[in-house]
Amino acid sequence: MRATPDPSIVRIDGPWTHRDVSANGIRLHVAELGDGPLVVLLHGFAEFWWTWHHQLTALADAGFRAVAVDLRGYGDSDKPPRGYDAWTLAGDVGGLIKSLGARKAHLVGHAWGGMLAWTVGALHPRLVSSVTVLGGAHPLALRRAVKRPGQLRASGHLFRFQVPMAPEKWLVKNDALAVEELFRDWSGPQWTDTPDFTEAVRAFRQAMLVPGVPHSALEYYRWAFRAQFRGEGRRFSDALRGRFAPRVLQLHGEEDRCVLPETAAASRRWAPDARLERWPGIGHFPHLEAPDRTSAALLEFLRTLEA
Repeated sequence: MRATPDPSIVRIDGPWTHRDVSANGIRLHVAELGDGPLVVLLHGFAEFWWTWHHQLTALADAGFRAVAVDLRGYGDSDKPPRGYDAWTLAGDVGGLIKSLGARKAHLVGHAWGGMLAWTVGALHPRLVSSVTVLGGAHPLALRRAVKRPGQLRASGHLFRFQVPMAPEKWLVKNDALAVEELFRDWSGPQWTDTPDFTEAVRAFRQAMLVPGVPHSALEYYRWAFRAQFRGEGRRFSDALRGRFAPRVLQLHGEEDRCVLPETAAASRRWAPDARLERWPGIGHFPHLEAPDRTSAALLEFLRTLEA
């Protein structure tokens, strides 16, 4: 691996089209495939758009327009020094939907991307047809769960990431070996010994070495923690307390050691009609560990809504 790869390395070839989209005052890189109702795919921590490469093709083949985005600070998207608060990130996704020429979109998010999908659905409900969350929880469910011993231990990285500089150095040390360690710790046992795991981790390690990505990725965690002690955090919580309007599907691994299954289940307090599937043997990355099953569940959900 090169120590400082160019951001363009994330533009991996495939049947999709890479392009840049202006949204909310920044440039976002997306990979797009297919025609039909818009589905926007939002990745999680230490990932980039490619984490959805299985779902991009499955959605396009089924008659959807699938768009996987590098979130602010990741991949080949802009990496401004600020804007990693939930309000601005939700504005990025809302702006992206509009810039893609759509009135509404189905949002699919993993982990951080899942919490962002919940947030966009609450703050910009007119832009959201549905929300599918993998390996994640409603932001307020996670906030409450962190006070309990099990989720507190599982969220230990959240607290380690608060100190300055050291986490950035840790993420890039030894060609971003920390990324592989996190993926191995959070994944189900059936995936980690496969060639597919090796290929995925290689891609995510290289993407983490793109200049600016480590700091930007950590800023998501830093805002989430520090906002709890500020007025903006209270305003954010108030904005998310109401009943959630869009339809919700949750796909969660029983072996998830990052966001515990019971934390995901607690999200139904804000979306009582949400459908939750808990999958044995699967960890924090259902879309990568069980791509065919994930695509099938997602398509079943979306087809019901589009019927």
